[in-house]
Amino acid sequence: MSLDPVVSVVLVSYNTRELTLKNLAGLQAGTAVPIEIIVVDNASTDNSAAAIGHAFPEVRVLPQPVNLGFGNAVNLGAAHARGRWILLINPDTEPVGDVIRTLVEYAGGHPEYRIYTGRTLRADHTDDGHSVHALPSLWGYVCFATGLSSLRRRSQLFNPDELPGLDRAIGGEVPAVSGCLLLIDRPLWEQLGGFTPDYFMYSEDIDLSARARDLGARPVLVPEAQLLHVGGAASSTVNKRIMVLRGKTTFVRLRWSPGRAKLARLLISAGVLVRAAAGAGWRDVWRQRATWLSGWPAPTGPAAVPTQPLAAPISAVPSPDPAASRAHP
Repeated sequence: MSLDPVVSVVLVSYNTRELTLKNLAGLQAGTAVPIEIIVVDNASTDNSAAAIGHAFPEVRVLPQPVNLGFGNAVNLGAAHARGRWILLINPDTEPVGDVIRTLVEYAGGHPEYRIYTGRTLRADHTDDGHSVHALPSLWGYVCFATGLSSLRRRSQLFNPDELPGLDRAIGGEVPAVSGCLLLIDRPLWEQLGGFTPDYFMYSEDIDLSARARDLGARPVLVPEAQLLHVGGAASSTVNKRIMVLRGKTTFVRLRWSPGRAKLARLLISAGVLVRAAAGAGWRDVWRQRATWLSGWPAPTGPAAVPTQPLAAPISAVPSPDPAASRAHP
């Protein structure tokens, strides 16, 4: 940790205590870059904030009384950043080598890209495909609606959303990057105003990438920067699908014309219905279509985009009380 950090690392924790502790240990031990770490805890019930503050007193922990969602929590953490770069890393990841140094050195040599990601890997070190995204398109939603994206997953034509033609071992410029591992030029972050506050979770990173591209940024995949990614540690499959869909419908509501957005929602609905006919999990998603079709609700009031802690940071706290741990497993 450094008084003059080059990188401000922002993590969002939500009932991921052990994963977050392991992640922080790996980050601090595994980098030669001067960093600061800011953890925003989204009202976890597993004593995450207290445990992190006890194990890592040098880490700035911002415990929240309510779950702000991913994007707004990052916005809050980034408001305290002092580094030249802001780095977002999911708590359910482990660095492979010095991922921070790899990204920063690449960014220093290639400042024109301004947004950078690496590869997120499964336990067997194969790429999970989740560190980069395509930008949403009507053709992509046609492929989803007809099931072609599932039937022809390796096809660049029929599965454009998963970028099957991208060689992640080579990397290069990509349409959008994931908030799971995202290094951004801090002046660009501030120019963008961070994540759009309408998103509770999912698609906020695609929205950010799209807006950054409008300002001339060129998101890029740096293949030498790698994380092991557990993935989905805080949500069930059905709940995750619903949240992903809410993110998608929020994006088209905000970024597309009303007519194009309406068509996109119809295509998304058709795709879910096709899958619901074949799988019980998707039937549960279909039953809740009134929720995800409307997307995330628009934020209201001055607290919609938090810029100050809603509770005092933890610098050092006593060891978590065992009774409290039992009360909040």
